[in-house]
Amino acid sequence: MKKIQRAGLLVLSLGLSVFSFAQKTISEGTIMYDIVIQSANKEPRMADALDGGTVTVYLKGAQSRSDMVSSIGKESTIHDTKTGNAVILKEYSSQKLMITLTKDNWAEKNKAYNDIKFDITDETKIIAGYTCKKAIAKMPNGKTFTVYYSPDVVVTNKEYDATFKNLPGLAMQYESGSANYKYTLTLSKINFEPVAASKFDIPKSGYRVMTYDENQQMRKGGQ
Repeated sequence: MKKIQRAGLLVLSLGLSVFSFAQKTISEGTIMYDIVIQSANKEPRMADALDGGTVTVYLKGAQSRSDMVSSIGKESTIHDTKTGNAVILKEYSSQKLMITLTKDNWAEKNKAYNDIKFDITDETKIIAGYTCKKAIAKMPNGKTFTVYYSPDVVVTNKEYDATFKNLPGLAMQYESGSANYKYTLTLSKINFEPVAASKFDIPKSGYRVMTYDENQQMRKGGQ
């Protein structure tokens, strides 16, 4: 009887070992996505210029940086979960703007995703070599979007993207939009190599600087 119990414990131990080996946790690394835009509009719009662009996410402990690069320019978000502060860097044409955010500003900017729910389905697909599960995201405002995620890859810094804070794995592909316009981001590569600390340095000059509140007022004035 004892031999059977020991054998059972050994099998359980091996099973847990295989699971922990298969699952990868990212505390530091680089995640890259490709952007595809589908539009039913006959006339090209500004958002169409994002087609063929990329999004690169850099992670290093409590720090994160997301760079979106397209034919019209570059936009970066750098965030530190320890302080809660962040900056948004916008580089379009010859204009360079830095928007500073406090911890409260960051919470305000992302509040729409606080109570997002994910309904996991049985549908799966392979993306970049990972078996991914399909989930339907439901936002508090009633909007929904589809996301495929890998439960085998987990990011320790849940604050790097508020959209997927409650998702039980890494978002590998997600889409959003309307009947006439849809954008899709699909993972192209994950690099588990260390990220240089300089990636998270805040520029000291070269940008027009304004606060998040000032930027919000400016946007309201332009409506």
